[in-house]
Amino acid sequence: MKAKIITCCLIIFIVSLLTVVATGCWYVNHFFQQPIQFNSDNNLFTLKRGTSINQLANQLEQQALIKDAFLLPYLLKMNPSLKNIKSGTYQLTESMNLKQFLQLLNSGKEAQFNVKLIEGKTFKDWLLVLKNTNYIEHQLAELTPLEIAQQLKLDTPLEGWLFPDTYSYTINSSDIDLIKRAYLKMQMVLEDIWENRAEDLPYKSPYELLIMASIIEKETGLDSERSKVASVFINRLKKRMLLQTDPTIIYGMGDNYNGQILTKDLRDKTNPYNTYIISGLPPTPIAMPGKASLEAAAHPDQTDYLYFVADGLGGHTFSTDYTSHKKAVENYWRLMRSR
Repeated sequence: MKAKIITCCLIIFIVSLLTVVATGCWYVNHFFQQPIQFNSDNNLFTLKRGTSINQLANQLEQQALIKDAFLLPYLLKMNPSLKNIKSGTYQLTESMNLKQFLQLLNSGKEAQFNVKLIEGKTFKDWLLVLKNTNYIEHQLAELTPLEIAQQLKLDTPLEGWLFPDTYSYTINSSDIDLIKRAYLKMQMVLEDIWENRAEDLPYKSPYELLIMASIIEKETGLDSERSKVASVFINRLKKRMLLQTDPTIIYGMGDNYNGQILTKDLRDKTNPYNTYIISGLPPTPIAMPGKASLEAAAHPDQTDYLYFVADGLGGHTFSTDYTSHKKAVENYWRLMRSR
């Protein structure tokens, strides 16, 4: 009889214990499945270096991100795989629960942001873009263009030396770091293109190819025309003709350019970028060229073209002699007046 009583008591104890364990497991799972209180106006969570689990719980409570945050340290003892949290700034999502949040903190995959640096823009334009970019440390505002170039150990202006691309970064990255990455990428791309350039090009250095690419970038936005535009300038250089390209004059005029190039501008000997007067290439690039323009400068079409002018339809008309070029110019202005 006593044996039966003991057996019954043991069964009741085991059932009770299993019930407690099952209830505890259910609660732990329920706790970790609770949703993070998402706020679309502030979906970033920053965990400072050296934050403990207890401090994390306090932070979650202060920011009202979860319920019963004080239980977190105790319940993580039952889930030690989620305790290896890493400092950083993380992006919360609307459907994220606490377990996914902790997994994110364990992964160290910080929030990524993007800034797009567009081809054809100048270094001055890019500085303005970076100045208005969120979540980066702004250091460039205190530096002159010369000081920025010196940080990159560059003895020429930075114009043209930065590769246009979309750059990803984490919070509190510095603008100078983004500039360095763009510079290193341009170095790599330019070196590769220079090594594989066509023969018999009138460049003495990769820098001269970079200058040419920047002019091509400003002259046309059509990929189908870049190599043709390059051929015009290559042909003119080989014949020792002046390049006579308006974008270089505009660049040299700087803030004095008001949308028009006057006759006096074409005769301005003080503008070192006035390719209507100076022979050869201008002293520096005039914009940041993209890869397509770099490739065009390195692999121009084989043509006899010496002139081109806008056709009024988004492209250009190319000519081999001045007479044909004058007719193309007249056609362009006739089309403009008819609109």
